[in-house]
Amino acid sequence: MDIAAAKTFLEIVSTGSFVNAASNLHITQTAVGARMRVLEEELGQQLFTRTKAGVTLTPAGERFMRFAMGFVQMWERARRTVSVPDAQIARITLGAELIVSNPLIQNWLQWMRNAHPEFALAAYIDNPDSLVERVQAGTLDLAVLYGMARHPNLVTELLVEEKLVLVETTGHERTMGMEDYVAIDWGRDFTAAYQAAFPDRTSPSVTVNYGPVALAYLLAVGGTAYLRMMVARPLLESGRVRLVGDAPQFPYSIHAVYSSAADEEMVRVIRQGLRTSMGWSSISREA
Repeated sequence: MDIAAAKTFLEIVSTGSFVNAASNLHITQTAVGARMRVLEEELGQQLFTRTKAGVTLTPAGERFMRFAMGFVQMWERARRTVSVPDAQIARITLGAELIVSNPLIQNWLQWMRNAHPEFALAAYIDNPDSLVERVQAGTLDLAVLYGMARHPNLVTELLVEEKLVLVETTGHERTMGMEDYVAIDWGRDFTAAYQAAFPDRTSPSVTVNYGPVALAYLLAVGGTAYLRMMVARPLLESGRVRLVGDAPQFPYSIHAVYSSAADEEMVRVIRQGLRTSMGWSSISREA
């Protein structure tokens, strides 16, 4: 089996059809079909059941998927390791979605450079779907996401159990209210929970998709906003903001996602860096 066949197999599984896989891989549908015929001949098993709606995995295909993913990921690790500078032994890649990337990426890079100079490092900020795809493809060792990511052959671990709390700024001539609300994009789960809790609220006059920018605006102009408790705590202690006492609070769990076939030592080092650089003291596993 060659790497192209394994990648093609996984693309078919991901997209649900030969046509979509061909489009994503920029090859013809005939080429996709030919690769799968050769692969099925080599394995002596049919991997897909063709239907009008697309394709589904056969039992043999389900069993093969874990090996195909491991093969692709091993190839990507080998390719990255061979290309590192001579002073390093391997390259570690970390991804994070935007809303949890600050100061995660900067702190983690600094800790890794000081604690493990033997590794070359790469860090990426992307949307959750793309990050999960890159973990599956083996081009990311681990991704940090808000919310859960349940996918076959991926492990999701709880990094920190946070919550989002509604605060209002202080020191103004009038009390800040929901008419001064600054909407921060904390992800789809929060948006749904907020809309359910405040069904009659009108659209906010200010919306920001990046927490640090929203916080700077909030402190400069005044208003109310949902902040992570980790960020809100020093502001509460200094008196710059206060909690809106009767407002609902929402869970904001941050997770690490990596392949079940990932290098265990590499994952251990990444997690240690995350715990240390962000002050997270414990990690518990969720399947």
